[in-house]
Amino acid sequence: MTYSGVVKVGGPADVHELTDLMISKVAVGPMDNNAYLLRCRATGEQLLIDAAAEPETLLGFIGDDSIASVVTTHQHADHWQALAEVVRETGARTYAGRYDADGIPVPTDVPVEDGDTIRVGRVELVARHLIGHTPGSIALVYDDPHGHPHVFTGDCLFPGGVGNTRKDPEAFASLIDGVEKKLFDALPDETWVYPGHGKDTTLGNERPQLPTWRERGW
Repeated sequence: MTYSGVVKVGGPADVHELTDLMISKVAVGPMDNNAYLLRCRATGEQLLIDAAAEPETLLGFIGDDSIASVVTTHQHADHWQALAEVVRETGARTYAGRYDADGIPVPTDVPVEDGDTIRVGRVELVARHLIGHTPGSIALVYDDPHGHPHVFTGDCLFPGGVGNTRKDPEAFASLIDGVEKKLFDALPDETWVYPGHGKDTTLGNERPQLPTWRERGW
């Protein structure tokens, strides 16, 4: 079945099958957050991105193979409501951006800096620090050696714009500059974008809108 990236709270996961990595996406309430389960196809090791809410749903999503690690993309509470229970049940190692770790009430085992590598089995993800939505948000880039890149953007990039910067011009400038330099300038149009809420997109779909985003200021 073709992956669409369209999921609903209470509905099934959608699975994007790549050569070396399986990416499963599920939506959890009450704020329609996306959580992503990454599974290395060579080793079976799993990593969860954003234990946002509904721990029972996420633990069922993870399954009996459990997870080795969980990454929190940023410190906003809707992205870590289930983190404590998921970590307690799985013993997973926790990762978060260094400058957001203090805002997450579950201890961060590995504070992440820009350019750091996070592994799931034989697969490598590269962290990109993006400032503006929060001080320490991170996006995770998987540069698929068999195809195009994939990037998990948390709340820093969505279809139609960057994340909420609370009408702060400096925060907006920082975020759009970082997204443009570290994602749009560094990655091709085919790059698949997995956001923290809602539908997926590609950098190619969003790239023509960058001047409009800058002009409107959000």
